[in-house]
Amino acid sequence: MAVVVNPEGGKDFPAKLTFQVLICSIIAAFGGLMFGYDIGISGGVTSMDDFLEKFFPTVYVKKHRAREDNYCKFDNQLLQLFTSSLYLAAIVASFVASVMCKKWGRKPTIQAASVFFLIGAVLNYVAKDLGMLIAGRIFLGAGVGFGNQAVPLFISEIAPAKHRGGLNICFQLLITIGILTANIVNYFTSKIHPHGWRYSLGGAAGPAIILLIGSLAISETPTSLIERGKHEQGKKVLKKIRGVDDVEEEFSEILNAINLAKQVKNPWGKLMSTTYRPQLFCGTILQIFQQFTGINVVMFYAPVLFQTMGLGGDASLLSAVVTDSINVVATLIAIACVDKVGRRSLLIQAAVQMFIAQTVMGAILATQLKSTNMIPRSYALAVLVLICVFVSGFAWSWGPLGWLIASEIFPLETRSSGFFFAVSMNMFCTFIIAQAFLTMLCHLRYMTFFFFAVFLFVMGLFAYCILPETKGVPIDEMNERVWSKHWFWKRYYRDCNTGKGAQEIEDNP
Repeated sequence: MAVVVNPEGGKDFPAKLTFQVLICSIIAAFGGLMFGYDIGISGGVTSMDDFLEKFFPTVYVKKHRAREDNYCKFDNQLLQLFTSSLYLAAIVASFVASVMCKKWGRKPTIQAASVFFLIGAVLNYVAKDLGMLIAGRIFLGAGVGFGNQAVPLFISEIAPAKHRGGLNICFQLLITIGILTANIVNYFTSKIHPHGWRYSLGGAAGPAIILLIGSLAISETPTSLIERGKHEQGKKVLKKIRGVDDVEEEFSEILNAINLAKQVKNPWGKLMSTTYRPQLFCGTILQIFQQFTGINVVMFYAPVLFQTMGLGGDASLLSAVVTDSINVVATLIAIACVDKVGRRSLLIQAAVQMFIAQTVMGAILATQLKSTNMIPRSYALAVLVLICVFVSGFAWSWGPLGWLIASEIFPLETRSSGFFFAVSMNMFCTFIIAQAFLTMLCHLRYMTFFFFAVFLFVMGLFAYCILPETKGVPIDEMNERVWSKHWFWKRYYRDCNTGKGAQEIEDNP
């Protein structure tokens, strides 16, 4: 197969979209199913009376008290800690996972993620008190940290450049399917008294078992194998996943990247140097923006939010299922479009769409939802439609592309450490939103939606002005073909066109 010229400049390596790449990407993406199931299950469980009565009796009483403030009935720091404790654990776990990815490979890190998540699911299922419940959340957090660190890197490294975007978004697709599955489970378990919440939380064991068994069939990435000195095995896997025998050029490119990476003795310190500043800034701020779209207002607390607007328990859970179905369909659109229209176009368009939806939702709540009334049903349905518009925009843009772009922009010498910063920033911001949203809703009320709308406006400007396009560029050629040619970021590169790596440039200016 001949080498083809890429329209972005440079050339692509010979490759087919093989069955091996597809199956490995899908199996690995079940790490996203674990994450999504947890996101969806926690919001539904925290609205179940049996769960609240056992673990959070003060919230249970407040929820059913007559004329209780609509915006404040769920405001409880311990209740929020149930959701957010997972993300603190994920921050620590993602650091350990970044080291494990580099020393032992992406595959065992994915397997460790499934084990941690399985332990957490079991602990939550058998929980007798709040301490046991939080302990289970911490193990789930370790699983999320390991999975979110390893899976996007794994998929980005095995995927051919021209299909990398769509394959990587499989991770986000499984997150959305996990959220949808969780809300369907919550709808049925909410009718099982008094232990329906146990079946919801214990159900997290399902995706963990699938990932654990499936991970036995996936191949380690060629980059990881070659990086750990297994050159022949790496070349053999490269031939298998590319579906061609002519892999010498790509193998040499990977080997060259590894040799340059070995010159960097302290990747954590090197990550802070000027040369790596563009990737570090963009990779981390994308995670901040992703979480401050306000998406977790919908995903964590959709049933709670709909109950706040006066919908009954069943109606609120069904509404969450509707929005989650939109989430899945829109993510499929992202898979179809991301490698054709590019990353930036999707991000810019969706920022505008979400800004409009968020602003109108805030306006409806400002005028229709007071402290003790029920919002008129027509307005509640309008908010549901606007949430679907908002979720669809997120699902084909900032949701999947936050993970995709961060996993593909770092050079090999700082790939694990750089992606750790991205993952940990994502988990930290998720923790902040999970811990603070119900309190924000109580104190800021409808202004909560305008708060997130401001971030959406800034995000659109960032994507338009600052973020470079990475569509179709081989992962180990990002510096030469993207960053060194960008109107703003090129100032951080002195002579990438000479073929010098980042380390050589700094050592030999």
